[in-house]
Amino acid sequence: MLYNYEALTSTGEKKTGTIDTGSKDLAIAAIQRRGLILSSIKEDTGKKGFLNISFFNTGSVPMKDIVIMSRQMSTLFESQVAALKAFNLLSENTANKYLANILSIVAEDIKSGVYISVALSKHPKVFSDFYVNMVKSGEESGKLTQTFSYLADYLDRQYQLSSKTKNALIYPGFVIGVFFIVMTMMFVFIIPKLTSIIKESGMAIPFFTKIIMATSDFLINYGIILLIGLAIFVVYIVRFSSSESGKMYFDRLKITLPVFKNIYSKLYLARISDNMDTMLSSSIPIVRAIELTGAVTGNRVYEQILKDVADSVKSGSSLSEAFGKHSEIPSIMSGMIRVGEETGSIGNILKTLGHFYTREVNDAVDTMVSLIEPIMIIMLGLGVGILLAAILMPIYDIAGGIS
Repeated sequence: MLYNYEALTSTGEKKTGTIDTGSKDLAIAAIQRRGLILSSIKEDTGKKGFLNISFFNTGSVPMKDIVIMSRQMSTLFESQVAALKAFNLLSENTANKYLANILSIVAEDIKSGVYISVALSKHPKVFSDFYVNMVKSGEESGKLTQTFSYLADYLDRQYQLSSKTKNALIYPGFVIGVFFIVMTMMFVFIIPKLTSIIKESGMAIPFFTKIIMATSDFLINYGIILLIGLAIFVVYIVRFSSSESGKMYFDRLKITLPVFKNIYSKLYLARISDNMDTMLSSSIPIVRAIELTGAVTGNRVYEQILKDVADSVKSGSSLSEAFGKHSEIPSIMSGMIRVGEETGSIGNILKTLGHFYTREVNDAVDTMVSLIEPIMIIMLGLGVGILLAAILMPIYDIAGGIS
């Protein structure tokens, strides 16, 4: 939880800030450890909109900042910098103020004798269970430098892959949205002026022209009702997508829609393979690795699959058998994992699968991007062409009759 506080330094200077801890008592203790005299502390409820959504999420930390922090931490450890000093240095030089504040609190906890993994676990909004367990494994094995390097490499790969997928979907959505706005403006403001000329001429009106005219009349007369209905539908979708059933529905939709399933399913499979390889390489037990992978996959369908896989492995099944029970897991993946189990090289197999599915996602995104532009040009051209032909042809006929 976030807490806003006011405090005084030993010299009487006033300090204000925000602190993120599990409880108010922990927040007070963290502020006092900084040598500050606390004057007031309140929970930050945030500013909410009419949908109960924060307009400004001051507590967000982009994945890119976590990648940079992990890379810097690895470099500092390689340079034999002590953990306390490393976190203090990063807190003083991190551009993201919220992350800087978190790192400062982590440094204070380390100073009081707390393990790094325990200090990080107090901030689940910033450091996931996966991240914390990786650090814990590094502490136990004495390989913190390599662990932070693994984390930076893994998070960087996931960030690049997710960003590329999202960016590929933003462009067509933007173009289609602009197209509908322009078409609506034409139906509401331009076509009515042209249809009045056609009606006054007394000429026979073609079928397609009647459709265009009727659509224009509907938008003018009932456009407000349509807009209100659309707004209600958007509010419903937002609220439904915030519920557990809604999240499951949309997560399943991502991997079943004809166009998007090729991208999203391979994206999640790449994430599963890469995540498990990273954790196993840090000596995390396989059941725990499966459970943590499910928590950070980003899709509730695959999260449930991995929970079932973890339960099956606990019951004595092999990893390949557990994966093979689910149709969402390709047979090539369970087959390669079986080979890895037989040869004792499951880590290398998972790494190979991660690279394979990452390439598949990149190829699928590149193919989609290369096809989107010509398809949209054809569709937009047809739409505008039909609209203009339906309206302008009768105008030309009227002009020809007058001449």
